[in-house]
Amino acid sequence: MNEPVMDPRRTALLLMDFQRTIVERAAPDPAGLLDRTARLLAAARAAALRVAFVGVGFRDGYPEVSARNQSFAAVRTTGAFLSAAPGSEIHPAVAPASGEVVVTKHRVSAFAGTDLDMILRANDIDTLVLTGIATSGVVLSTTRHAADADYRLVIVRDCCADADEEVHRVLMEKIFPRQATVTTAEEWMKSIA
Repeated sequence: MNEPVMDPRRTALLLMDFQRTIVERAAPDPAGLLDRTARLLAAARAAALRVAFVGVGFRDGYPEVSARNQSFAAVRTTGAFLSAAPGSEIHPAVAPASGEVVVTKHRVSAFAGTDLDMILRANDIDTLVLTGIATSGVVLSTTRHAADADYRLVIVRDCCADADEEVHRVLMEKIFPRQATVTTAEEWMKSIA
């Protein structure tokens, strides 16, 4: 796929599910992932790109979670991802700066049931740079939705992680290139320098 035209005024970097609990449980190399993503985040801010954070969260009592939802039904018994639950916060290594958008989602995709699309379109964003945990979860679901919504997509493969490294590899090498430019943090930072 051709490199997308990167207009910083129309590009947003999305950091998805970089919550402390998810980083610690699902990233094979949390320290490396956080280091690369923090450098990417700093480069995006220096280039005046819009930055948005997406994290999973629920209200007390989990009214957003259906017993039919196989992915989230088990969460209801754990107390995890409530707004004040320990580990639900975005990891401090990549924490939002003042004024940066934070979107709370109740499903896997960053778009399902959120106002993310409205925020992006209100700010004339047409290109998304995706990072996140897990590759087979939020990154895959968000990529599919964003591609169908006609966003240009860049996926930063070494700022994404999955507990299953083979699934991560297959998605990055065989699936995502059909809808996105797949790159590394270093390559992308050079492209916006």
